[in-house]
Amino acid sequence: MSGVTASAARPGAGAGGPAGIGDVLALTGRHLRHLRRTPEKLIAVALTPVAMVVILGYLFASVITIKDNGGVEYHDYVMAGVFAQIGLTCVGITALGVASDLGKGLIDRFRSLPMARSSVLVSHTAADLVPAAISMVAVAGIGLLVGWRTDAGVLSVAGGFALLLAFAYAMLWLGALLGMVLRNMEAINGISALTLVILSFMSNSFMPLSGLPGWLRTVVEWNPVSSVSEACRVLWGNAPASSGGSLPMQHPVLVSVITVAALIAVLIPVALRTFRTAAAR
Repeated sequence: MSGVTASAARPGAGAGGPAGIGDVLALTGRHLRHLRRTPEKLIAVALTPVAMVVILGYLFASVITIKDNGGVEYHDYVMAGVFAQIGLTCVGITALGVASDLGKGLIDRFRSLPMARSSVLVSHTAADLVPAAISMVAVAGIGLLVGWRTDAGVLSVAGGFALLLAFAYAMLWLGALLGMVLRNMEAINGISALTLVILSFMSNSFMPLSGLPGWLRTVVEWNPVSSVSEACRVLWGNAPASSGGSLPMQHPVLVSVITVAALIAVLIPVALRTFRTAAAR
């Protein structure tokens, strides 16, 4: 029986039905059990951001100053950018996982079962969000050790972390799409590393934008990583004095929420549509 016939034969096997939810939970549990046996996946997500906290927030903090900082120290400024970098790191992790499942024929085995097809990717991204969340906890701990502090209420701080998790979830779906399109491990490693470097350093993650030329500053301000990072600084009370700029810098919280929601709304259906084609190859 094919995956389509099997799913159609079972009531509630759609993505939103009770059986579909059960499929997602079962596959998510499988991925989490696999994560427990392969902790290097967690290390891969956390290693780069933790290193950036130590290098930028501790070693470079004494030699980097922020113009018109409004009392914000550099190690406070940089933390939001490091947290956003965790989401970018997730792109390669999920892309490699999905490509590996396709290459090993695991997806074909899932298709032969009476389960909702969408549950395969939904469970993959849900499970990969766990290492991202754990990495944020680790980075927050290291940040506190090097002197990072928030200056806002509990709900505002929690809102910043919720935004970061939503951004990471969007990047997980981008990674799933990338894995299905490329499939080649070397190509995925190259593209995901390039994405991490370009989107991280072509943003305000680690340095303010005041010194950039006008055209480049506009491009960097509209980078989603910039608005997410700035939104977290605002929510955590770590934002330096406003230096104007385009809409994303004037209203970073609103722009980042809309941007992340739009990314999720676009990437999920595109990835699921691509999955139907990729699984049939």
